[in-house]
Amino acid sequence: MILTAKSPVGAQIMHALTARLGDHNAVVISQVSLAKIIGRSERAVRTAISILKADNWIEVRQLGNAATVNAYVINDRVAWTVKRDGIRYSLFSAAVVVSEEEQPDRESLGRQAALRRIPDLLQSEAQMPAGQGLPPISQPALPMMEPDLPATRRTYDLETGELLD
Repeated sequence: MILTAKSPVGAQIMHALTARLGDHNAVVISQVSLAKIIGRSERAVRTAISILKADNWIEVRQLGNAATVNAYVINDRVAWTVKRDGIRYSLFSAAVVVSEEEQPDRESLGRQAALRRIPDLLQSEAQMPAGQGLPPISQPALPMMEPDLPATRRTYDLETGELLD
């Protein structure tokens, strides 16, 4: 209620961001897309975001050199880690919102080749590498030390074949 009175555009932004959170605590979106979603100007969005930041409604993490695409963290703190080289990195999960208009390949959207899929494993299955391995200096894996191949694990009902996850 206080936010709506202080910054109606800020309240709109909070509604737009929280509607896209799902199980995440952050949303990555450009200010252009955010302005289109709420039907306001980019300037109004920038002003409202500064109010939301100042009043601790959101935390903003900039992506890249330009401040036009950000991660907006809501109701949580971003975890920072320190690497050996002294550079701090942030890790969080986020819903990422992109608009068609901002894509350089927008004319081909929907007509791209399908991405490769990582195979699913059933509950009773295990990964089995096959083949001779690479020529020397590489060697085949040692028995019982086969590499873990990329895959997703899914659980299916063995009677009905229905996905349980």
